[in-house]
Amino acid sequence: MSGVLSPTDVVVGVLVLLSAFLSMAAGIGIVRFPDVLTRLHAATKPQVLGLAAVLLAIVLRVPTWGVLSTVILVMTFQLLTQPMTAHMLGRSAYRTDHVRRDSLIEDELGRDIEAHAND
Repeated sequence: MSGVLSPTDVVVGVLVLLSAFLSMAAGIGIVRFPDVLTRLHAATKPQVLGLAAVLLAIVLRVPTWGVLSTVILVMTFQLLTQPMTAHMLGRSAYRTDHVRRDSLIEDELGRDIEAHAND
């Protein structure tokens, strides 16, 4: 091998570095943010984008139908489960008073809980 990088290798390297940066940002956000809701935001958004970047890098590096179909399945399951998981964790944190309610702009869940409690 002559040591010359192909354009695909450069793109794959950039995507892997982007994924690493997003994962690091998510980890820092989880440690630094003050409450559950902001930590959930830090955990979900960059992680999904980081996973998408590394999966795209894998497809570019090994462009076969088997790899592409596996990557599509992994990303589909991630996109289906991550929002639901974050929603359930946020709702559980709200109901167990682990959310700073004074920082909420609008407390729709609290209003709905009160409306159903009076029924």
